[in-house]
Amino acid sequence: MSARYVQPLRILIQFCFLGFMLWLGIRFYQFVRYVLSAGTTPFVPRPDGIEGFLPISGLLGLSAWFRGLGINTVHPAAVVLLVTILVVSLLLRRSFCSWICPVATISECSWKSGFSRFRRNLRLPSRLDLALRCVKYLLLAFFVYSIAFAMSNDGLLDFIRSDYHKSADVRLLDFFLHISPLTLGMLAALIAASVILRNPFCRYLCPYGALLGLVALLSPLRVTRDRDHCVSCGVCSQVCPVYIDVMHKKSVNSPECIGCWRCISHCRAQGALSMRLAGRVKIPGMVFALLVVMFFWGGSVVGVWTGHWHTSLTMADYVRLLKK
Repeated sequence: MSARYVQPLRILIQFCFLGFMLWLGIRFYQFVRYVLSAGTTPFVPRPDGIEGFLPISGLLGLSAWFRGLGINTVHPAAVVLLVTILVVSLLLRRSFCSWICPVATISECSWKSGFSRFRRNLRLPSRLDLALRCVKYLLLAFFVYSIAFAMSNDGLLDFIRSDYHKSADVRLLDFFLHISPLTLGMLAALIAASVILRNPFCRYLCPYGALLGLVALLSPLRVTRDRDHCVSCGVCSQVCPVYIDVMHKKSVNSPECIGCWRCISHCRAQGALSMRLAGRVKIPGMVFALLVVMFFWGGSVVGVWTGHWHTSLTMADYVRLLKK
C-alpha cells in the first residue's frame, strides 16, 4: 500500500494540535483576566496543559526528580509533558517536531509557501550550515549545565518555589500580549527567513529539538532503504526537509531526522523506503500516526492518574502573584 496518505494525515494532526494549543492559550488568557478582574469576568479554570510552553520549568522539575527531590509541584504538567516528549522521541524519533510542535507547523507552512512561490528553498553552504547547527547544541549544553549541574539542591528548590518561577506561565502570556518592537522585529525576521529557508529556527536555534534529536539516536525505529527496490531517483533526498541524503543510506539514524515520512511518502519505487523497527518489522503510516497521538495524549493521562498534573498553586496564590 502506498504511503502517500501519510502526509495529508500528518498535516491534519499538525493543525489539530495547533488549534488545540491556541485554544489552551485563549483559555489561559481568560483565566488570567478572571483573576485580574477580581472575579467580574466569567470564570475559566486554568488549563494545566499550558505548561507545555514551559520547557525550562520542565527541565528544572526533571532535574529535581532525578536528584530525589520530588516532582516540581508548581508546574508538574511541564515535567510530565517533557518526559512524554522524550519518550515519544525515544520510541518514534523526533516525531514531536513534525507532527505536534506548533512552531514547526508554522515554519513548515512558511517554507512550503516560499517553495510554491519561488519554486525552491535556499540552502546555505555546507560549512555555514554545520556551524549554525552547532548553535542549538551550545544552547542545550548551556541550559542542561546551568540547571542539572551548576545549581545545588537548595538552589534548585529555592528557584522552583520562587515567585519568579511560579508566575512563569503568566509572564510568558504577558510577553506575547506586550511584545516589544525589537522582539516583534526579530520574530518577523525569523518568519521571513522561514519562507526562504527550511525550518531555520528548528534547524539552528531550538535547544529542545537538539535534545530530542540526541534522544532519537537511541530509537529502534528508523527509515530503512531496500537497495533491491531502490531506483536511485533521488526524490527522497530532495524532499527531506532537513537535507538528509536518504538515497545513499541503508537506514537513517541522524539527530536531524524528524520522522515526518516525507521521504517514504514521495518514494517512486514501491517498497524501497519504509519505517522499520530494528530494521525488520515494517510500521505502517497509520500505525505510526496513531502511536504518536496516543503516546502524547497518554502522557497527560498518566500525569493526571498519578497526581502529577495540576499545579499546587491556589487561586489566592495567583491573585497575589498577578497583583505584584
